[in-house]
Amino acid sequence: MPAQNSEEKNLQRELGARHLNMIAIGGCIGTGLFLASGSTIASAGPGGALLAYALIGIMIYFLMTSLGELATHNPTSGAFFSYGTKYVEEGFGFALGWNYWYNWAITVAFELVAVQFIMKFWFPDIPSVIWSAAFLAIIFAINSCSVKGFGESEFLFSLIKVTAIVIFICLGLFMIAKIMMQEPSAVLNNWHYKDAPFAGGLQAMIGVAMIAGFSFQGTEMVGVAAGESKNPEKTIPLAIKQIFWRILLFYVLCIFIIGTLITYDDPMLLQAAADNNVALSPFTLLYEKAGLAFAAGLMNAVILTAVLSAGNSGMYSSTRMLWNMAKEGRAPKSFAKLNKRGVPMNALIATTVVAALCLLTYFVSEKEVYFWLLNMSGMCGFIVWLGIAISHYRFRKGYVAQGYQVKDLSYRAKLFPFGPLFAFALCLVITLGQNYQAFVGDHIDWKGILSTYITIPVFLIVWLTYKIKHKTKLVPYDKMDVQPLKKT
Repeated sequence: MPAQNSEEKNLQRELGARHLNMIAIGGCIGTGLFLASGSTIASAGPGGALLAYALIGIMIYFLMTSLGELATHNPTSGAFFSYGTKYVEEGFGFALGWNYWYNWAITVAFELVAVQFIMKFWFPDIPSVIWSAAFLAIIFAINSCSVKGFGESEFLFSLIKVTAIVIFICLGLFMIAKIMMQEPSAVLNNWHYKDAPFAGGLQAMIGVAMIAGFSFQGTEMVGVAAGESKNPEKTIPLAIKQIFWRILLFYVLCIFIIGTLITYDDPMLLQAAADNNVALSPFTLLYEKAGLAFAAGLMNAVILTAVLSAGNSGMYSSTRMLWNMAKEGRAPKSFAKLNKRGVPMNALIATTVVAALCLLTYFVSEKEVYFWLLNMSGMCGFIVWLGIAISHYRFRKGYVAQGYQVKDLSYRAKLFPFGPLFAFALCLVITLGQNYQAFVGDHIDWKGILSTYITIPVFLIVWLTYKIKHKTKLVPYDKMDVQPLKKT
């Protein structure tokens, strides 16, 4: 590799423990919890939704412990690209890196289209595309600042979301306690109402698991942020250790409260997600049941914050991934340049250009663009998670094969090899079954298959093209680079 020029500096390690903690939690709290949680209960019943979210939560926990071991041993902002290259195969890492950049650049566009639905609540007469353009500019400005500026903004965004959820949980538990005091047996009525708790059976649960998996996408951002963490050996394990309890608290407890207080066949639960209508969110419904008339406006502001946070984090992660790939010679060198604040501006501009796909709503309806972008980004996250599981499994095998002791690792993933193998198997089932409905029935839905699964052949084409061109092979365990990355 040629020597770096004066503009190619290192990223600044300015993210502390509180930043990483909020990035970890903020990445998995978005519209999936505030809106889609209602539709999951409507589809699978309270028991089916709770079981699906708990199962996916366990999978995410194992994935995050795998990522924690990799990120503390080798903290880098090119996390998934670097690990796939070092521990699996060079072409695999190359495809994984581009997949991750594409995933979050498209997700930023998706979140900015969601902004249009939210702002219509307050300003129905203003052209929606203006809001996407305005918030894209805000997110670009935040990411143009130093990484510390990004960390502080994400800390604030996530704090607002966490506060809203804690208030919701306290209110929900109070309402449940009130029912128990008046009529103890009535508190479980919705759990055996009609076909509850498992309405829809196994088929519905599979569908809910897919929604839950998409809702959790973003938890892996802590691995990308490791490259700019002040003390990754201490801050990353702390963030990883707490994430399971956050998932248990925020997702599983919220599902339990909603399922207990609202019947699964309440039409508003399903309509909320279908219409992207914040006024029908299960959170809003419960606030209104508690007599809070301003609930819709309050939740609209909270969901707007959640969307901005997701877009902000997505812009950060995709920009850092593109920068790292360029630094390693896997993307144009211009993307490896950093400005005086340590920000990869060229990579940021390229990501912003892709995120500007949200402006297509000027020509096409918001809903059409919304679901188009959702389908484009949905599969990419699962591919990243598969990459994490494979990379960690092979890293640990190579580490031991070269005579190193597992006890010497700064952070050790729990229940190896069960953890990565379980996460891989479950993630693979979700990936392949994400739109299995398209294959059943009288006619195969080829349009649905294409929109859902197009990412898989694209990923394989990128991987195999690189592999054939450069004649790369699977990295042998005895030749794997398992040395810890030196601090810069």
